[in-house]
Amino acid sequence: MTNAHPIDRYLARYPGVATLAYAALVVVLLMVGWSALDGIYDRYVAFAAQSDLLDQLEGRKPVPASADTRAGSAPSGSPFLEGPTVTVAGAALQQRVTAAVTKVGGNVLSSQVDLQGTQAKQGYVSLVASCEVDQPALQQLLYDLEAGMPFLFVDQLVVQAPQAGGGEEGGRMRVLLGVSGQWQGAH
Repeated sequence: MTNAHPIDRYLARYPGVATLAYAALVVVLLMVGWSALDGIYDRYVAFAAQSDLLDQLEGRKPVPASADTRAGSAPSGSPFLEGPTVTVAGAALQQRVTAAVTKVGGNVLSSQVDLQGTQAKQGYVSLVASCEVDQPALQQLLYDLEAGMPFLFVDQLVVQAPQAGGGEEGGRMRVLLGVSGQWQGAH
């Protein structure tokens, strides 16, 4: 007989230990393989989600309806002022601001659309409106203008407190509001 290695002699004496060691090695290799495949799958899922988001942001893929409900009360509609001409877009801006003021119980005293202003070259249409609103309604008015569609920006806000001794308790505040929105041009 030849001198066998001590491990070989031990495994020859107890063949069950060799079978158990082999099974343990197979289980460890399966766990390592499973972990690697799981990592690859997780990366693929993250890549697919980011790819879908990029397609939605670049406009190549529509936003699913379930995403609107998941986001809460996301406004619907075009983010740009609508209209075939800049004059019609200015009228749409004026109508939007008037509707927002009326919605909170106020009234528009005067308004002026600026189609030739400094921002007009960049596609923006501006409006200056003088209106009267109750003090609690001012915050709601500003939120409605800036959070709704189309995207509007409050560029100027001047608030004058109600005159004392005006007959009504509390009274209405006079608000000078400068609002602008972007017009994309004729489609």
